[in-house]
Amino acid sequence: MGKSTLFNRLTGRRQAITDDQPGVTRDRVYGEARWNGRTFRIVDTGGYVPRSAERFKRAVREQAEIALDEADLVLFTVDVETGVTDLDQELAQMLRRAEKPVLVAVNKVDNRERRWEAPAFWELGLGEPRCVSATNGQGTGDLADAIVEHLPETQDDAEDKRTRIAVIGRPNVGKSLFVNCLVGAERTIVTELSGATRDATDSVLRIDDRDVVLVDTAGLRKKARVKENVEFYSTLRTQRAIESCDVAVLLLDATRGLENQDMAIINQANNARRGLVMAINKWDLVEPGAATADDYRELIRGNLRTIDHVPILTCSARTGRRAERVLHTALEVAERRTRRASTARLNEVLKDAIAAHHPPSHKGQAVRIKYVTQVETAPPVFVFFCNHPQAVKDSYKRYLERNLREAFELDGVPLVLRFREK
Repeated sequence: MGKSTLFNRLTGRRQAITDDQPGVTRDRVYGEARWNGRTFRIVDTGGYVPRSAERFKRAVREQAEIALDEADLVLFTVDVETGVTDLDQELAQMLRRAEKPVLVAVNKVDNRERRWEAPAFWELGLGEPRCVSATNGQGTGDLADAIVEHLPETQDDAEDKRTRIAVIGRPNVGKSLFVNCLVGAERTIVTELSGATRDATDSVLRIDDRDVVLVDTAGLRKKARVKENVEFYSTLRTQRAIESCDVAVLLLDATRGLENQDMAIINQANNARRGLVMAINKWDLVEPGAATADDYRELIRGNLRTIDHVPILTCSARTGRRAERVLHTALEVAERRTRRASTARLNEVLKDAIAAHHPPSHKGQAVRIKYVTQVETAPPVFVFFCNHPQAVKDSYKRYLERNLREAFELDGVPLVLRFREK
C-alpha cells in the first residue's frame, strides 16, 4: 500500500521501515511534518485487518483504532495498482461512521495511465481521490497543502497566557493520584476544559494570582478496547501532552527507579524544548535507611548524561507530601523559560568561559567566538558569532551551555545554542 513510504515522504525522514511486503509496520510510528509554516504530527499505523482473532493482527488493529480516535484528520492510503478492494470499502464505511475529516491518497500514481485509474476511488464516498507517488514524491506537495487546509487552527499563544504543566510518566506511576492531590489541595479551582487529549480533563488552578492548567495524561484504561496496547496509548497521549505544555512533570516510581521508558519520555520533552521537572513518587514506600533522597537523585543524574540539569524532587501523591513543592518548582522552571538575558551580561559570561577554557583550534587556526546574544525565549535561544562556526565541537557547546545555565539559573530549561559566522 505504501503508508510507511508516504509517512517518510511527508516527514522528510526515513523513520518508518518500508518493504514491498505488507505488514512491515507493527507498532505505530510517530513523526513531525512541517509545511507552509505549519507543524503537524503524523502517526503511521500498521495494516488494518478487520475481525481477525489472531493476536498480532488484533493488537495492530487496536493500535490503528487508537490512532483514529486521537486524530484530527485521517489520511486513507489506497493502492491504484489493486484498485478498490473489499477491504477498502469496509474501511471506508468505518471512516464514515467515525465522522472525521478524511483525505483519500491514491498511491503509486507515477504515470498518466495510472492517473486515469484514480477516479475509481470516488466510489468510496470519502471525497476526491488525490493522486500521489510516495516513492518519487509526485503529488505529495498538493497532498500536504490539503492536509494543512483541513487541520484545526492552532491556538494563538497571545490568547492564552496560562502556564500549562503536563503530568507524564509510565502507566501506574501515580499520575492521576498526583493530579487529584494537587486539585484537592487548591480551594480555588476556576474551571474545567477539554484537554489536548480526547478523554482527559485538564484542571485550571488559581495559584499565586495566576491560572495554571494541569494537563493530565492519566486514565489510560478508560477505553474498553485498549487491552494489550496501554503502553502504546500512553506513548501517544504523552507526546500530545508534551507538545501542548510549557513544563512537563515526569513522575517516577520510587520502587522501580529510572527505566528505559522514562528515558524515552525525558528525550521527548528535551527534543520538544519543554521545561522538565522529575518527581520521584511513592517515596513513602521506600524503606527507611534503604537510600536517602540525595543518593537517589545522584543515581538518576548518573543516567541522564547531558540532561542532568533537571530538578529532581521526592514526593508522595498518596499522602500529599511535597506534591505542592513539585508544582511550584514546575512554575519556577516555566518562568525561567521566558527569561531574557542582557547582551552585556551574556558576553561577560562568555568572556570568563573562554578565559577558563579556550575552544579547540580548527586546521591550525584559532577559533574565536566574538560575542553572543539571546534572540528568543521559551525556550531561550542564544546565537554565538565566531570565525569558524562549523568547528565548534559538541563538547565545547555543552561546556558553554553549562556556563549559561549556571550563570542565569536555567535548571530544567532546554537551551538552544546556534553558531554563525562573523
